[in-house]
Amino acid sequence: MPAELNPTTIRTAPKVLLHDHLDGGLRPQTIIDLAAGIGYQKLPSTDAGELGQWFIESANSGSLVRYLETFDHTVAVMQTREGLHRVASECAQDLAADGVVYAEIRWAPEQHVSEGLSLDEVVDATLEGFAHGTQAASEKGQSIRIGSLLTAMRHAARSREIAELAVAYRDRGVVGFDIAGAEAGFPPTRHLDAFEYLRRENFHFTIHAGEAFGLPSIWEAIQWCGADRLGHGVRIIDDISTTGESLEQQIASVQMGRLAQYVRDKRIPLEMCPSSNIQTGAAPSIAAHPIGLLRRLQFRVTVNTDNRLMSDTSMSKEMTLLTETFGYDWTDLRWLTINAMKSAFIPFDERLAIINDQIKPGYEALIG
Repeated sequence: MPAELNPTTIRTAPKVLLHDHLDGGLRPQTIIDLAAGIGYQKLPSTDAGELGQWFIESANSGSLVRYLETFDHTVAVMQTREGLHRVASECAQDLAADGVVYAEIRWAPEQHVSEGLSLDEVVDATLEGFAHGTQAASEKGQSIRIGSLLTAMRHAARSREIAELAVAYRDRGVVGFDIAGAEAGFPPTRHLDAFEYLRRENFHFTIHAGEAFGLPSIWEAIQWCGADRLGHGVRIIDDISTTGESLEQQIASVQMGRLAQYVRDKRIPLEMCPSSNIQTGAAPSIAAHPIGLLRRLQFRVTVNTDNRLMSDTSMSKEMTLLTETFGYDWTDLRWLTINAMKSAFIPFDERLAIINDQIKPGYEALIG
C-alpha cells in the first residue's frame, strides 16, 4: 500500500531544488545573532518569533517597498566571512533535514562586498559554508549535495565579471550562472556579452524571466541569450489559450502559441515557485497557478521555494500545497522531482546516479 500523503511523509521523500536564494532563506535567530555581531541596529525586532513573522507579513503586504526591505536586512548581515559561512552551512542543513538530496542555491557575490570582502573571498566563504553544512547533515544521516549558481544583478553592469567568476569556480562547487532583479526595463539582452562568454565556455546558465514581465522576457531569455532554464517562467501561460473553468475543460480546448510550443518541445525547464509566485502577483492563487495546467500538458515543470524565509516555506510545504490543491499523488511528486534532477547543472552521469540511487528508491518505498 502507498504511504499516506501528508506533511510528515512528504518530508521523508527525496527532493530536488533548483531555485532558492541564499539571502532569502536565513533563520530569524541567525539574522539577530549576526546583526549583533556587526553592530547592525536596523532590525524591526530582536525576538526570533517576531522577526520571522515580520518577514512573512512584509512579503505578503503587497508593498514592493516592504518586500524589498526584507532583503536589505538579510544582505546586511551577510557581509563577513563568518556571516556567509554560517548562512550557507545552515542552508545546507535545513534543506537536508527537509529531505532535499540535491539543491542549487543562487546568490549574488556583488551584494556582499560592502564591508571589504573581495568577490573571491565571498565565493570562498560561501562554498566553505556549504561544505560544512553538507558534512554536518551527513553526520546526522542526511545526504545532500549543493551546487552554487552565481547571480548577477540585471540592473547593474557586472554581469560579465560575475560570469567569469562563475567559470573560474566551475570545478570548486559553482555549477551555473543566473541573472536576477527587476525584469521590466532591464531585459536580459543588456547582458549579451556575459551570455556569449558563458556559451563559449560551455557553461550552464538560467535567467529570471516570465515572472514580473511577460512573454517578451521569456523569448529574449531563450532566443537571444540561450538560457538553459527559465527562472519562474510563469507567464508562458499567456501563450496558451483555453476555454472552460475546470482543468479538464481547459486541457481539452488548449491552443498553444509558437513560443509555448517551442518551450515544451525543447523541454526547457521551468523553475516554478508557487508560494512566491502568489506573493509577487505572478499568479493569483495556488488553485489558479499555471503549474496545474502546465504539468498536465507535460511541460518540464519543476517545483521550488525561491525565498524560504519570506514565503515561510520549504520544499515539503510546496509539495503539500500541490497535493492538496491538484490532488497530486506520489507518482506526480516523483515526476516533478525527476524533472528537476534531469534539469540540474551537473554532469549527466551524476544526475543519473542521484535519480537511480536516491530518488527512485525513495519514491518506490513510499509508493509501495
